Amino acid sequence: MSSNEQAIATFETRVRQMLLRFQELKKENEELYAMLEQNESDIKQLKARISQADSDYNALKMAKMLTITDGDLDGAKARVQRLIRDVNKCIAILSDEQ
Repeated sequence: MSSNEQAIATFETRVRQMLLRFQELKKENEELYAMLEQNESDIKQLKARISQADSDYNALKMAKMLTITDGDLDGAKARVQRLIRDVNKCIAILSDEQ
């Protein structure tokens, strides 16, 4: 075998090795992208659950604030008025930010 033939054989071997490595890396890349998509999906679901839990918590907190105990109607009215003022302040702040 001449030196040219040996160089060509070595080159072919290296090209095959590179192609095999490329296929491995391509497969690994696909797997990583699939994992990334799954993680993003999980994060989206968890954010939705957190948002729902926060909403539920706020609703329960509001219900607790509005509960009239021992016929304390005046206190309940005062709490409602205070909540309305807080909501109006929040609306004003949000309006200024936009």
